[in-house]
Parts: sequence; C-alpha cells; structure tokens
Amino acid sequence: MSKISALTPKEQEIAQLLKTVVDPEVGVNIVDLGLIYEITMDNETKTIHVVMTLSTRGCPLGDVIIQNVQVVLDANYPDYKNDVELVWEPMWSPEMITEDGKNAIDSL
Repeated sequence: MSKISALTPKEQEIAQLLKTVVDPEVGVNIVDLGLIYEITMDNETKTIHVVMTLSTRGCPLGDVIIQNVQVVLDANYPDYKNDVELVWEPMWSPEMITEDGKNAIDSL
C-alpha cells in the first residue's frame, strides 16, 4: 500500500517535514518508522492528504502523533486543508522501518 516512495518533489518536502514528528514511545520519526503510507498534495483543492497508521491500535499517544502531523502541516502549508487518514490495513510491522529508522533505534 505504501506510496511513500513515489512522491512528487512537493510531497517529498512534506515527507521531510513529517520527519520532525517523533513517536514519543520509540523516539524515532514517524516516516522512518514506516507509519506514513501515502502523501498526496492537490493544488486545485488545496488539500494535503496523509494516509498513516500507528504501531498498535491501542497506541496511547496516537492522538498526539496525529495532532502533531496536523500541526506540522498547518504551520508549513497554512493555505491548505490537511486530511490525515488513520488506517489499520496493512497492519504495521517492524519490517516497515527504514534503514535510517533502524539506525536511530540502534543508537538509542
């Protein structure tokens, strides 16, 4: 399902911004954890759509993580409506962590 590897330059910029959002329980950003499945930016409708998941359904800080995504998007794209969609399929697994994420975990 992940479309994070096929992003336009503007969507890649958004992915870089989302790397500032850290999962507080793990201490690694949500992009490198593999929690971001899709980013689309529609200039006609002025909408940024982010499809993401959490490491577990019962993640106690899930609301905080989603709110932080929205804050980052609002701060950097104030003229755009942001739409953060939380999904559970495919279910997140540690194999989704990027090499940078694995290195960050190893250095903790």
